[in-house]
Amino acid sequence: MKEEGFPQEYGRARHFRVAIFGSARISEGHQIYRDVYELSRRIAAEGMDVVTGGGPGLMKAANAGHQAGRRNSRVHSIGLNIRLPHEQKANMHLDIKKEFERFTDRLNTFMELSHAVVVAPGGIGTALELFYTWQLVQVKGIDTIPVVLFGPMWADLISWVRKWPLGHGLMDEGDLNSIFMAGTVDDVMALLKQFQAAYLEGEPSMAREREDLQGG
Repeated sequence: MKEEGFPQEYGRARHFRVAIFGSARISEGHQIYRDVYELSRRIAAEGMDVVTGGGPGLMKAANAGHQAGRRNSRVHSIGLNIRLPHEQKANMHLDIKKEFERFTDRLNTFMELSHAVVVAPGGIGTALELFYTWQLVQVKGIDTIPVVLFGPMWADLISWVRKWPLGHGLMDEGDLNSIFMAGTVDDVMALLKQFQAAYLEGEPSMAREREDLQGG
């Protein structure tokens, strides 16, 4: 496992990379754990990196699934771990790990590394990651990153956003353009393949290496 700072080749220009946010509290017996594992396995098979918070729960599911599914050592399972007094130890499925003391530095590194974000079920930390990404896209603090809300728990949140912030003129309809809803692993993968294809169209060098990354 490589530790600490990221070499230049791990920046956003390297190849398509997906951040997966989700709860540290969900164990292997839950269906959503299995779904995130399968999603990340398929992400790896498509030649995409995965980036998580590097901890337990759905982060572990994503990192483990990625290592199980990759066909080439040039794709990576990356963990951005946060040092907390009561949690969290890094999981054992990371190719590259970086430790952080501050949440803001960690969140900014997610933004620097990721081309798309998948938000699985989670609590306050997951909601923070969602809204941090969304707000930076809104104010154009970063290039537009598509955000996929995975699972039924997010539908009520988007309904609230439409009713209150949007309904009362506190945001624009266009602020929802970067948000996508997905109910199944197939739905998420269909979106990620679209995002990857759009990205590759703007990066010819990436298109040339895609077959290698997929193991083709």
